[in-house]
Amino acid sequence: MARIVAVYSMKGGVGKTTIAANLAYASAVTSSLKTLLWDIDAQGAASFLYAQERPGGKAKRLFSRDVEPSQLIEPTRWPGLDLLAADLSLRHLDQTLTEAEKPNRLRKLLQSLASSYECIILDCPPGLGEISDQLFRAVDIIVVPVPPTPLAMRSLTLVEEHLARNHARQPILLLVLSMVDRRKTMHRDLAAAHADWPVIPQASIVERMALERAPLASYAASTPAAKAFAELWLAVEASLGAEPALKAKQPDRALARIPKAAKRKTPKGH
Repeated sequence: MARIVAVYSMKGGVGKTTIAANLAYASAVTSSLKTLLWDIDAQGAASFLYAQERPGGKAKRLFSRDVEPSQLIEPTRWPGLDLLAADLSLRHLDQTLTEAEKPNRLRKLLQSLASSYECIILDCPPGLGEISDQLFRAVDIIVVPVPPTPLAMRSLTLVEEHLARNHARQPILLLVLSMVDRRKTMHRDLAAAHADWPVIPQASIVERMALERAPLASYAASTPAAKAFAELWLAVEASLGAEPALKAKQPDRALARIPKAAKRKTPKGH
């Protein structure tokens, strides 16, 4: 049965898709696991990065049972790695699932796929609503990218509080500092304050994925950024193999751990 990994953040623009795309590559190529990358973000960015966009509005029909997942899954250029692509039909999925009262639809779809794969990685839309609640109930681990900014830390705290209030069964959270620019004092301070979190650097070579339409390790494996994604995959594997008592460390209150110097230097409105 597949282990299920969601890459999720309440905020958009945090590096979620690049993490999902590179973890899927690491799972299939580095660890030789039969892997499915499922893009459920209407923007279809992960689908674009793997050069397999699927226009036509069929992605949403998975959730209404009009089509089976096997009808839409396609192989990528890398053996052992398949893609279930997104399209704009998913843009109202949160509302659709709420109105249809299908609280376990995503879990049932994942269960139908689990016997065919060893690892399923989901690139999830931002936000906190019906889709995210279904994710929280369905997956083994959630990789949460957190850029080193106060607003991103605040969003993390809101998600943590939501999980504590509304979900008796809580998935493992693997918190990741993303888009880190060590030239910035606040980024350095926050990286030091969360030294036990994996770190993904801000780097132009990562942005180049959109030109190459390929995961980073396939064209720049020796770069620091590619090595950071490889280390993150090792952290995911370690978390999946851990007992529930060894869950990835979660912050008490993320904002409280921001160094005072960083707080003082935060411009208004940021």
